[in-house]
Amino acid sequence: MKNVLITGVSGYIGGKIARELSAHSKVQRLVGIDVRKPPFSAPKLIFARHDVRAPLTDFFKEHAIDSVIHAAYVLPPLHDKALMEEINVAGTQNVLESCRQAGVSRLMYTSSTTAYGFHPDNEIPLTEGSPLRGNDDFTYSKNKKELEFIFERFIVDYPEISVTVLRPCFVVGPGFNNPLATHLKKRFVLCPRPSAPMQFVHEDDLVRVMVMCLEKEIHGVYNVAGKGELSLEEMVRIMGGIYCPLPMGLMAPINQVAWALRLKWLTEFPSPALNLMRYSWIASPGKLIVDTGFAYGYDSRAAFQDFADSVKKVV
Repeated sequence: MKNVLITGVSGYIGGKIARELSAHSKVQRLVGIDVRKPPFSAPKLIFARHDVRAPLTDFFKEHAIDSVIHAAYVLPPLHDKALMEEINVAGTQNVLESCRQAGVSRLMYTSSTTAYGFHPDNEIPLTEGSPLRGNDDFTYSKNKKELEFIFERFIVDYPEISVTVLRPCFVVGPGFNNPLATHLKKRFVLCPRPSAPMQFVHEDDLVRVMVMCLEKEIHGVYNVAGKGELSLEEMVRIMGGIYCPLPMGLMAPINQVAWALRLKWLTEFPSPALNLMRYSWIASPGKLIVDTGFAYGYDSRAAFQDFADSVKKVV
């Protein structure tokens, strides 16, 4: 990993791994691309404003890139589903083709356990061998599933490129800032009833896994998740809010109207996203631990608590 390029460098995970690799002794050149400038500076980091859908092959060759971390992804749901899918899917296909043409030897992709989907008949826990059934009515989960299938074909077609696919569950910590985080920060937190517990991985643990896989040239598919789980009621209590469970038959239409009217104070996600709170999609981190010996610094509860503490410090 002498010359590393990170897509989505201004995002949550892209920014975290960029700051970590900028201080790594084996990294000589670090290039980050995004459509917006990162809100930080780091030694060695060269930033280029670049859309992942635009040609990248010559750019890879210019910087002699040998390793690519593909972290670019539209996370907050967009009302324009077509644009969201174009960036996520077409952008990834462009990155893969550029890696092939430029002779990149290492590729890491940050996927998600949402690729398994949120279903009442999910395996408990989900393993790397569980079927990928990302929900087609929720673009984020749907695209994560589709991209994994694209990577599966790419790995078969181009075995000379070492590929690592990491599937983290919800990543939390001081930098946690997505629609779920916003929802849990509210004073009155509406939640579907019944609901299922959730798991978390600390942002620092995920970054440590990423660096370890690059250093040890570990390839394959791995879940990345902290031990244990928390109920929605526990999460709301830890955040200091008031837990307000509603029957799905009532909450879904209220949420959908708010989403359609763009009432962000009430919701930042469409009603199909509520299924991630309703059904269990707990993933096993066992394969990563057995294959690499990785030791997590945080379990789910400690990771979420660190997020909550960071929010309370700001308030």
